[in-house]
Amino acid sequence: MKHLTDEQLMLCVRQGDLKKLALLFERHHKHLYNFYRKMTLDSALSEDLTQEVFEKILKYRTSYQEGNFQSWMFTIARNIFSSHYQKSKKMRLQSVHSDELAKIPLVTPLDRDEEIAHLLLCLQHLTPADRELIILHRLQEIGYEQLAHITGSSAGALKVKMHRALKKLRSAFFNHQPKGTHYEV
Repeated sequence: MKHLTDEQLMLCVRQGDLKKLALLFERHHKHLYNFYRKMTLDSALSEDLTQEVFEKILKYRTSYQEGNFQSWMFTIARNIFSSHYQKSKKMRLQSVHSDELAKIPLVTPLDRDEEIAHLLLCLQHLTPADRELIILHRLQEIGYEQLAHITGSSAGALKVKMHRALKKLRSAFFNHQPKGTHYEV
């Protein structure tokens, strides 16, 4: 079963073989969790939103049209995040404290924890759209073509948006350094 592609598994799920959804969950739940974790800085909420994605996949399995599964899944994930963001209005920079950022467990061990915490804080200065684009492309390693499909934009437009978002992030990172720190460029 593990040799089946995501698309083949989803076609099985669409046709009623719901056990195949467990394999898709195993393959993708960490990617979704990491995406939500970087967007929300809340582990419990990230777990809930990740679970909600798979509930929606199950609920709307018959709408899957044999396209790229990961694009379809992240489209659902983005819609769920957007709905959550619109409902809560609590994802504002004022509610994110530096103390909370220091407590974020990172997926990989890093030697430069202070720089990472500062980078995560700077990511929160960006608009949700810019933050989402950087996280999906740079951290989740989703290519421009697939992002274009997910966002309903063109790859060229996304490259321009990415360039602008990274410029904003660089500016925030280097212009708002914690006192006493100096980062190499």
